[in-house]
Amino acid sequence: MAAFKTFLIFILAGALLGTFVASLAAPSYIEWYNSTPLATQTMCNLPEVVRRVTTSLMHSQLMGAAIGAVVGLVAATLVAVRARGRSKQRPGSPPPAATAA
Repeated sequence: MAAFKTFLIFILAGALLGTFVASLAAPSYIEWYNSTPLATQTMCNLPEVVRRVTTSLMHSQLMGAAIGAVVGLVAATLVAVRARGRSKQRPGSPPPAATAA
């Protein structure tokens, strides 16, 4: 149960961090992608542009959360493997002495 809790914490923390990074980075990219090449005046359908930009931002945040969750899963796996390796007894060492009660 403790391993599941650790995995879940790492995955959720990674997803939250990925969403935060995407929220910071995506607006610059979306602005660049939706700007006109020569900065000329253009006529546009504003509600459609707002819908497209909002959809792009939400898609970027979703992708950031997914990538962060995968990175969190990998980090949790590495932590679990390292902890398991440390808890195993070294070969050639004597077994722990049993205490008489």
